[in-house]
Amino acid sequence: MPVRGKTLNCLKASYDKIFKSEIITNLMKILGCGVEVKAKANKDLSTFDLNNLRWEKIIICTDADYDGYQIRTLILTMLYRLVPTVIEKGFVYIAESPLYEINSKDMTYFAYTEAEKQRILADIGEQKYKIQRSKGLGENEPEMMSLTTMNPETRRLIRVMPEDAQKTQEIFELLLGDNLDGRKDYIRDYGYKYLDDIDVS
Repeated sequence: MPVRGKTLNCLKASYDKIFKSEIITNLMKILGCGVEVKAKANKDLSTFDLNNLRWEKIIICTDADYDGYQIRTLILTMLYRLVPTVIEKGFVYIAESPLYEINSKDMTYFAYTEAEKQRILADIGEQKYKIQRSKGLGENEPEMMSLTTMNPETRRLIRVMPEDAQKTQEIFELLLGDNLDGRKDYIRDYGYKYLDDIDVS
């Protein structure tokens, strides 16, 4: 299901606001398993039952840029607050989106990081090649979408499996909650680990 723009920050929003969001309620209805929330604001969604989940995999696919990462985080936060069991049981995946498509005479490569791009170019060596920056999922060629996102044989999926539920809750609240000073400290101490994934173009 396509999600236009950014969803609510469900960690901060009230249940009344969450259940008034058409995007969120539609997503929950598509999953089919109801929600793990008892709130008067919930008038349309059933009580959670994992057996009613309609899908073997819930795959989040966003652009490989800052906005895409933010949308991905907001969707994960929504699932974490409304249906945490689907995360805990391993039903949630992230589909990696390539940053570059690199075409040589004999092969098409997809690079998901700047470091991977450099490795591919080193392997190609002196051969002629054409490199194209991904325009975003909405503008990519259908063949590229098929290979990198839809085809189980060629796509890259990351299973979201928090090993420590308490630690996961703390990280969500730190990054998306109201602790601004704590968030700044975390970025200062650990932000360097993610520099290779940041789109600075």
